[in-house]
Amino acid sequence: MKRKVIITADGSSTISVPELNEHYHSVNGAIAEAKHVYIITGFKEVEKDEISILEIGFGTGLNSLLTLIESEEKSKSVFYQGVEAYPVSTSELSVLNYIEELKADNYSDSYKFMHDSDWESEIKITDKFTLLKQKKSFTEIEDIDKFDLIYFDAFGPDVQPELWTEDVFRKMYKSLKPNGILVTYSSKGIVKRALRSVGFSIKRLDGPKGKRHILRATKIVESI
Repeated sequence: MKRKVIITADGSSTISVPELNEHYHSVNGAIAEAKHVYIITGFKEVEKDEISILEIGFGTGLNSLLTLIESEEKSKSVFYQGVEAYPVSTSELSVLNYIEELKADNYSDSYKFMHDSDWESEIKITDKFTLLKQKKSFTEIEDIDKFDLIYFDAFGPDVQPELWTEDVFRKMYKSLKPNGILVTYSSKGIVKRALRSVGFSIKRLDGPKGKRHILRATKIVESI
């Protein structure tokens, strides 16, 4: 499928897939949405100095870049595992403007390194940020009790409903540590039902511009 880079409402870029009428980030603001959904309601909710994160849909690397910046500012150590079946091309990456829009020139080399680094290898991006990129389908994830936080950033359930099923969320649930959380931009009924059905406790939260609500789901494990 053909993809093209577009500019969203807050001036930051994203990738559009015209054939699916879908975008990698919100057209109302790529950076604004990512910060709201994944940093404010996700990363900042994990009260640990060492955090293990799984991103479903590594894509442009915007979420990983924002997490790196936040973790450096808060002096937290991060292990970041990004899963992506269809990596972004070098030509697409060359015109993404996240460094400029974030005024984060000091992270330019780190962001480039994230994309240039080998897949299937743990890479130290900085002293406190380790990245593992995996080129595979979300349905192939078999991790158990590994992550504190999941960024669930797949294409929407209207476009790819097979990525928002009970089977997929059961894998997410198993991969989280007890009391781990999953955050996602979609609050559709089918998403809430699928999350609840596999054991998550969910909370509907205010969304970013252009989206009324988002979801945060917690893996509640009751003590015996």
